Amino acid sequence: MHRITVIGGGLAGLTAAITAAEAGARVTVHEAHHSLGGRARTAGGPYRTNEGPHAFYAGGPHWTWLRRRDLIGPLAPLPPLEAARLRLHHRGALRRTPPFALLRLLRPRTGPAPVDTDFRTWATGIAGEEGARAAAAYTAVALFHHDPGSLSAAFVQERLRRATALPPEAHYPRGGWGAVIDRMAARAWNMGVRIETESRVDELPGDRPVVVATSLPAARRLLRDDTLAWPSGRTVLLDLAVRTRRGDPFAVSDLDAPGWIERFTAQDPSLAPAGEQLLQGQFPIGPGESRADGLARAAHLLDLGFRGWRERVTWRREAVADGRTGAVDPPGSSWRDRPAVDRGDGVYLAGDQVAAPGVLSEVSFNSAITAVSLILGRPALDLKRA
Repeated sequence: MHRITVIGGGLAGLTAAITAAEAGARVTVHEAHHSLGGRARTAGGPYRTNEGPHAFYAGGPHWTWLRRRDLIGPLAPLPPLEAARLRLHHRGALRRTPPFALLRLLRPRTGPAPVDTDFRTWATGIAGEEGARAAAAYTAVALFHHDPGSLSAAFVQERLRRATALPPEAHYPRGGWGAVIDRMAARAWNMGVRIETESRVDELPGDRPVVVATSLPAARRLLRDDTLAWPSGRTVLLDLAVRTRRGDPFAVSDLDAPGWIERFTAQDPSLAPAGEQLLQGQFPIGPGESRADGLARAAHLLDLGFRGWRERVTWRREAVADGRTGAVDPPGSSWRDRPAVDRGDGVYLAGDQVAAPGVLSEVSFNSAITAVSLILGRPALDLKRA
């Protein structure tokens, strides 16, 4: 009978706990916050926000894993009329269709992009400078990075294809991601997992094995290991509640500079009080930029897409997410080069910046599954069928 300690009660920690408990292990989860969820935590209301725009991508193995356990729950489908209200900011104006050059990068015959070349260079050779710039900016919805064109071409291409897939891969759990976390927590409890909230761990426990399912900076401090580092994004997060007005777009993607703002009540009206709309946006900022710079870009996009938004605001929240938006791979590197899951001496990492494949939260899921497979001494699970 394995006894496993999990530090962190977010998506990675709960995935590890459930997987281990299903295999018969005794599991204890320590969560520093008073509630579970990490970055997948949903505010209690009346505005049910996540930490930045959130969506489940249905093409990943975590979708299958959650489905089989009935943990996703009811979804909030985007009405076709709303889906048609995606607007693109290009050349200073809002448009309904992307530039033709961008579409060249989505053709099946384009083939896989190289790992050791930056996306801007590779994409320019196929779609020209304008198409490459627009495509790189569009991937901000799945990158939260101020300069996607500087990253590995293979890394950015995968996210571009996932974000533009038809039918769309993005799905929205009704009630926000917190509803999924609640179902995962209930399953863990029912399987005998001991969950301790407001339980901050400042020293690595002597009892092993232990899964450290925290952010990478927190893991670095806990393990006192300065090698636990990997590039991430820095982005301004803006949440707004505005009074409803017919004609507001579903989402606006900035193709001139990375940025995205989405009306989440378009698919799930329960996220805000009646008569109000919930907008969530993210605007990546570079090393020399400030929160004010990101907010200025957000205001410009809102001016273009959401007429009279300033007079309609009923609630506002803003923040900067620094190093909390998932791993990004520079040219010449892939997920295999990130900090390894197995740290030796019975210590394992799980989270969205470690050596596991996937897009956004899929990395957390895949790393958690890998960690438990290593602990139990079993072959790594087939993540495509998990």
